[in-house]
Amino acid sequence: MKYNEISHFSHPQHILKFEYTEVPFKCDGCKEVGIGSRYCCSFCDFDLHMHCTVPSLSISHPFYTKCSFQFLSRPPGDTPRYCNACEKDVTGFVYHCKTCGFDLHPCCAKLPMVLDDGELKLYLYRKVSSPCHRCGRKGRSWSYQSACKKYNLHVACVREMLVENWHELYFGGGKGSRKLQSQIPSLKNTLQTPHKRSKGKVKKCCEMAALALQFIISAVLGDPTALIAGVIGTLMSRA
Repeated sequence: MKYNEISHFSHPQHILKFEYTEVPFKCDGCKEVGIGSRYCCSFCDFDLHMHCTVPSLSISHPFYTKCSFQFLSRPPGDTPRYCNACEKDVTGFVYHCKTCGFDLHPCCAKLPMVLDDGELKLYLYRKVSSPCHRCGRKGRSWSYQSACKKYNLHVACVREMLVENWHELYFGGGKGSRKLQSQIPSLKNTLQTPHKRSKGKVKKCCEMAALALQFIISAVLGDPTALIAGVIGTLMSRA
């Protein structure tokens, strides 16, 4: 096999090849949406996040210091389970703590503690006291918060945005099954949404909020480096 090809237990019949895509895909490992880096089958409609392709057998997490999460290819037991990071159902690959019963999607388990492009920093918290800019609620799920603590967005809300817009993101608009094609912009000065009737601090705040949302969505999608203009724009228009 070539250096960019692997065999994987979840799809033993074919070799998976590395690919960088600008089109959203559904991971056949964790069953969640992804974008950017992936391993895929050339013969089947089969895709894996990078985090799902080469999972760790066990991990620890700074939010759960007493837990040891073991990788499982399917949720344990027969009862429905949800991810403690994003509150979304767990239906595929999962990191599970047998002692506490906590579950984490692979991409949620690997969410960066800090998102930083040199100008904007966002910090991941288990709980925050300020309301989420999406739902207005406090607490709930893990959240990313700006260094100034004026901007906060639940990981759960980002997941919900992705689920709500999944069909449109993947198939695009109009007739047929046209996949959404988009270009990857640089990290800086992307998707600014200033207020038309306001200036100064309000405009700056909105620009920061838009950029922050890009970072968080990209991280939740499994590739923090993949800032996809078309996808982010669609979600921002509905935020």
